[in-house]
Amino acid sequence: MARLNLLEETRFEKLPVSVFENPKAASLSVAHRIGDLIKEKQKNNSKAVLGLATGATPIAVYAELVRMHKEEGLSFKNVITFNLDEYYPMQPDAAQSYVSFMNDHLFDHIDIDKNNVNIPDGTLKLEDIPAFCLAYEKKITDVGGLDIQILGIGRTGHIGFNEPGSAPNSGTRLVTLDDLTRRDAARDFGGKSFVPTKAITMGIGTIFKAREIILMAWNKKKASIIKKAVEGEISSEVPATYLQLSDHVEFILDQDAASQLTRFDTPWLVKDCVWDDVLTRKAVIWLANTLSKPILKLTEDDFNNNGMAQLAVEKGPVYNINIHIFNKLQHTITGWPGGKPNADDSQRPERAEPAKKRVVLFSPHPDDDVISMGGTFIRLVDQKHDVHVAYQTSGNTAVWDDDALRFVEFNIDFSEKMGMGQQGMKDLYQNMRKFIEKKQPNQVDTPEIQSVKGLIRKGEAIAGARYCGLEDDHIHFMALPFYESGKNQKNPVTEKDIEQTMELLQKIKPEQVFAAGDFEDPHGTHIVCFNIILAALQRLAKTESWVKDCWLWLYRGAWLEFETYEIEMAVPLSPQEVERKKFAIFKHQSQKDRAVFPGDDAREFWKRAEDRNRETAQAYDNLGLAEYEAMEAFVRYKF
Repeated sequence: MARLNLLEETRFEKLPVSVFENPKAASLSVAHRIGDLIKEKQKNNSKAVLGLATGATPIAVYAELVRMHKEEGLSFKNVITFNLDEYYPMQPDAAQSYVSFMNDHLFDHIDIDKNNVNIPDGTLKLEDIPAFCLAYEKKITDVGGLDIQILGIGRTGHIGFNEPGSAPNSGTRLVTLDDLTRRDAARDFGGKSFVPTKAITMGIGTIFKAREIILMAWNKKKASIIKKAVEGEISSEVPATYLQLSDHVEFILDQDAASQLTRFDTPWLVKDCVWDDVLTRKAVIWLANTLSKPILKLTEDDFNNNGMAQLAVEKGPVYNINIHIFNKLQHTITGWPGGKPNADDSQRPERAEPAKKRVVLFSPHPDDDVISMGGTFIRLVDQKHDVHVAYQTSGNTAVWDDDALRFVEFNIDFSEKMGMGQQGMKDLYQNMRKFIEKKQPNQVDTPEIQSVKGLIRKGEAIAGARYCGLEDDHIHFMALPFYESGKNQKNPVTEKDIEQTMELLQKIKPEQVFAAGDFEDPHGTHIVCFNIILAALQRLAKTESWVKDCWLWLYRGAWLEFETYEIEMAVPLSPQEVERKKFAIFKHQSQKDRAVFPGDDAREFWKRAEDRNRETAQAYDNLGLAEYEAMEAFVRYKF
């Protein structure tokens, strides 16, 4: 019966899928499967032939293989490897090359014979590539074929660099990269314009010949493409769907990457559910949106015809369910994000007391505060709460080189105009010009340039916070050490980052903390900064009594928004407040027009924020609640 239930749950899925709690657990499982294969081959005195992938997804797999080699004696002397792909053109010693990647993460740390390592050659002459590709295929065949091929998946659905339009029988070849693939790689190269337009890749037909294929995917960025690959129709538009034709493939996912699969996203369509409040709210909102009906107009037939008959029977009558969810949503709406003084707060998202709260608004980058919750920021100040803003990083990597030069030019002219000394500034300017003229893609700026760019963003942040009503002594620049390397790939978090955050929190003793909760930002900075805040609060909770009265609210907006069913506090904004928020964002002039790392959303930040806030308000309106101009949304994190 258990197997039958599993088949019912997974009936939308067209290939085997294993879901792990987190990427680490999944990566350990894959690494041990590879290790077992290597050891089994060693017993038979034969070679293990591995197809390997690059990118962020397999890094933990390689780390575990290295650990197994160093601590458990796993030998790679009997291993032959073939990598999926390489950018073209690409020098093997370039930081972005897959040769460098594989050496850094695996080959330089194990006892593999480098003669057994095969990676497509990004230095070939164009006319030599077809012969190389044929030889690559022949070499795989000559060693007996791939025993196991590990894959990641791109947001276009590519496996290897087999982009949309690839044929299922394609072999190793030169391909043109999709624009989205190049945008996703932009941060590694210092901008999309520096990302190669082509790559050499194994074909889908080559991948299919492997005796075992494992596709891995982590985090919610991959959730939508995973749903298409696992549950969608086979199509050249999503090359990963071709894997549905294989009898020896398995998808290894973490919970976030699997979150849009039917059995997790809308489980009532495939199984009986435990109808807690969260799932009930999600299902009712889903039903209302699916049928384009306000919540209070949903009927028993609507429930029964859309997989929710069990909910109607267990929690019904249906109209009572509708009323309950409607009221829950209504109670999330508040014009008093710091709590309404002298009011009954039993149905409000925030406490009435203390009437004037100490608030710390943490902003990972110097503009996340106003982009994501500028209206609420202004509202909290206007309602006389003791608001502090803490900018966790300088954001100096996200400033254009010519902006840095422009600011130094201004200082030279200003010094000359005012009759002040200027030779040192001129020398600095010339040194900056020389460096920038020869600067390589993704090259780390000099300390002087980092400082100039950091000061540009600091000045903009001060202007934005002042516009929201803060005094200078309530504006804090943390410059957390993990970020201040000036590199796009930042240093690991250390005790200094956590201790510095603890010091600020201990100084203010807030009743409210706001932190960025949109962990899909392409920089990866938001999740790092959130984990630092969380670690600081958890440590302080052991010794400081004020922490038990401190509520942690998460905001989003720069990169995505909370789902309606997740929202616990919705702060409506009037047309005038939307304008005030926009002008606060405008203070960040270096991020206006075109940011250095805009992600895959072409809209300016003010436009993203305005559109998302209006979409949140529209979502509430569609469900039958009051119509507002815009809304900022928050979820409480209970630590």
